[in-house]
Amino acid sequence: MDKRVYLLTIVSFVVGMIELIIGGILDLVATDLGVSVGQAGLLITIFSVTFAISAPILSVLTAKIERKRLTLVTLFVFLFGNIVAVFSPTYSILFLSRMISAASSSLLIVLCVVMAANIVEPKYRGRAIGIVNMGVSGSLVLGIPIGLMLGNTFGWRAPFIFISGLTVLSITGIYFFMGRVASTSQEVALKKQLAALKNRKILFAQLTTVILLAGHTTLYAYLTPFVKTTMGLEGTWVSAIYFIFGLAALSGGVVGGTLADWLGPKPTILATITIFGFAIFSIPYTTFALPAFLIVLAIWGMMSWAVTPPMQSYLMKTSPETSDIQISLNNSAVHLGIAFGSFVGGIVTELASVEQNATVGGLFAIVALGTGLISMVRRRSRALI
Repeated sequence: MDKRVYLLTIVSFVVGMIELIIGGILDLVATDLGVSVGQAGLLITIFSVTFAISAPILSVLTAKIERKRLTLVTLFVFLFGNIVAVFSPTYSILFLSRMISAASSSLLIVLCVVMAANIVEPKYRGRAIGIVNMGVSGSLVLGIPIGLMLGNTFGWRAPFIFISGLTVLSITGIYFFMGRVASTSQEVALKKQLAALKNRKILFAQLTTVILLAGHTTLYAYLTPFVKTTMGLEGTWVSAIYFIFGLAALSGGVVGGTLADWLGPKPTILATITIFGFAIFSIPYTTFALPAFLIVLAIWGMMSWAVTPPMQSYLMKTSPETSDIQISLNNSAVHLGIAFGSFVGGIVTELASVEQNATVGGLFAIVALGTGLISMVRRRSRALI
């Protein structure tokens, strides 16, 4: 497989880490800039919203630009956003910098996925997508602890300095080691590109991502209170659980991509959702024994990120003429699912109990399996008698 895929994975890791890197140091940001912790939390919210909205729009606007050149330009914009964050004198300037970083990172992740899929042989496409997505999932898993360590040691601006340095290295790597990659998408108006969602296969595939990630986040966003309530764990054990989950999530992208190459995207998607559903449903019934809980936790973590590579491969095969826009919409679907799942999880926690979050997440998985089947099953034409 083309070694440049690993370079693109590094880039996706760097730009993906910016989303949550200040998640653990919001209190430091709030104190220094004179705002509440709730207002500081909006720095993450605005990132997710901007990311979800800008990905498909920017993919359309840049459809005909050669991929290497576009990647370099977008990396410089991303670098600018982080430098603005480093020197932000006020909350409003930092808020603006987050929007710049989100918009540029949304396009960069799409570019990394699409370029990786196009520079390898077709038989390695799923694996290449999986490896790049491993960079994204790794950034989401490691963003908070890295930001926490740097922020508490050197101040809240340190994580942005760190990201800026890595961005410079990414620019260097792309410039010297990535050859020209022609655009594979035609310049099509956004309205026409989004009209692809009228295609039943594409619409329900994107819905599957939203629904499954919502089910995942319904529990994951409240995993700390869940393990504290059900197992009485504190401190070090909670950190260990997140570490184990993170390792599983990192491997999920590679597992999903490899299986997509071996079995094909469709069976891999359906199998992944099924295993995910069984795992998250089983979580509450394993809390009596820590080893059993950790095993099921690892399976859940792996499956939660294993679905993205085969899903994106499936979308690219279903609509190759709009491959870029489908990848960007799928990344938006991931963020929308995360946002919706966090919202639902909060309602369940308030109205019922955090112990019920896993069950609700499992119900989402059942619905996701249904939408996945609707996307993949061919309609039979009815003959008139």
